[in-house]
Amino acid sequence: MSGRFRANGKFRVNADHKLLDVWLLVRCIGCGDTAKLTILERVAVRSVRPELLNRLHENDLALAAELLQDPVVRRRNRIALDWEGAWRLDTGSSGARDFRDVSVHFDARIPVRPARLIAEGCGLSRGEVERLIEEGKVVSAVRLTGKVSGDFTFTLKR
Repeated sequence: MSGRFRANGKFRVNADHKLLDVWLLVRCIGCGDTAKLTILERVAVRSVRPELLNRLHENDLALAAELLQDPVVRRRNRIALDWEGAWRLDTGSSGARDFRDVSVHFDARIPVRPARLIAEGCGLSRGEVERLIEEGKVVSAVRLTGKVSGDFTFTLKR
């Protein structure tokens, strides 16, 4: 197995008397083999909300996406999400030569370094963006030197 997997929203629910085990099935990108990510383990059936159980039985794709973003599920299964190609910053123009206010909205909580996002979206190198941040030419109410996963705005002054 390559260590890179893709989920298709299929769950396996197994009941052993009054205990429930739930796995999210994932497929290895490299070889196509199926693996299981533990969602619930040896949990009393009565403690699972009926609507959650219904979503599991219906193989709810939105539930799979929610669970993959859950830090507890990721930690339990020792997985990290690969966000390669999962985001794009559209600045509305091809150059970064003027003053520009940019709002960044996340549909999903994707952790990204703002400097990387700004560099790719504005056609600049990361080093140049970091220099602009130090010079106060890229400003924001959020810290631009780390990772963010929520909406933010920034101003580019060139």
